Amino acid sequence: MNAADTAWIIVATALVLFMTLPGLALFYGGLVRARNVLSVFMHCYAIACLMSILWLAFGYSIAFGSGTSGFWGGLDKAFLNGVTADSLSGSLPEILFFAFQMTFAIITPALIVGAYVERVGFGFVLLFSALWMLIVYAPVVHWIWGGGMMSDGGIFGETGVRDFAGGIVVHETAGLAALVIAIFLGVRKNQTTPPHNPGFVMIGAAMLWVGWFGFNGGSQLAADGGAAMALTVTHISAAAASLSWGLWERVKYGKTSLVGVVTGTIAGLASITPASGFVGPVAALIIGTIAGILCQEAVNLIRNKVKIDDTLDVFAVHGVGGIFGTIMIAVFGQGAWVAQLGALAVVGAYTIVLTVALVKLVGMITPLRVDAETEVNGLDLSVHGERAYDMSS
Repeated sequence: MNAADTAWIIVATALVLFMTLPGLALFYGGLVRARNVLSVFMHCYAIACLMSILWLAFGYSIAFGSGTSGFWGGLDKAFLNGVTADSLSGSLPEILFFAFQMTFAIITPALIVGAYVERVGFGFVLLFSALWMLIVYAPVVHWIWGGGMMSDGGIFGETGVRDFAGGIVVHETAGLAALVIAIFLGVRKNQTTPPHNPGFVMIGAAMLWVGWFGFNGGSQLAADGGAAMALTVTHISAAAASLSWGLWERVKYGKTSLVGVVTGTIAGLASITPASGFVGPVAALIIGTIAGILCQEAVNLIRNKVKIDDTLDVFAVHGVGGIFGTIMIAVFGQGAWVAQLGALAVVGAYTIVLTVALVKLVGMITPLRVDAETEVNGLDLSVHGERAYDMSS
């Protein structure tokens, strides 16, 4: 065990959890109507709790167990069987590696929340998220990070796919799942209400930005120059994308919005995530600058041209950003084209097919969408019996 590595990953683990609680909750919560903000908070919080238990029970073993099929890790480490305080994963205590990866298993299904806010049933959120993490997310983790079929020597040959911190594992899977659910749900009854609290959105984005240092820097799994470089390029990409998004807004609409600039931040962070362990600051500057414009145009395409109500633009920002960053690894010569594109295609197809199946299955058990009256009145009071703001008190 290396004490420095261990200390850094303990910090990184806290930072990644901070991304979901409270960062993502505030970012998403500020973007919805005031009558739905508590439901967004509840989705993020409940998912964090449920995924933690499921990662302990089965998720970690499926992703990082010793299964030899290449498809999944098996159940030999279910409930952390055989893992003690003295067990090691590289230079880290394995229990710490478990905890660090648990925070990724929390935020990935939580990202999908942005696609279905304001009209989804709470029971569906919990059951779908649970099954999706175990059946979609955990196997994909094994394929790419757990020594499975897409790693070096796997189905793509000697050089496997390069995905440093989750462009495919986190952002592509969550983005495509979000798109599928949005299509099944259909449009909201009220799509014209602006974000009720842009201040929340900015605060949440700022927390995500800081937490992303643990997300990308921690993925080095060591306290060394590689972690420092990953952290630095993450920051540069976020800054560049924020500015390019804002400038593109100015060119197109004559004004630069706060919500737009901080959404650009997230686009830059998602785009650099897969490449953060393989590129330098100049490449990060290029990736971030392109991402701010590319993801903004993807928002316009999905929302206004294709007319899919992905409420908070999960696919356009996270999905497109993660896919773009994965491709840029090959553009900069740090990965094999066949592996990068092949992994995107295989994981994409797997995610779409299994997400469609899960939506149909879970929809037979618990309603996907709330009734019209609940949607109009807001989920906070109708589903959870609470209001975010009581102006009479």
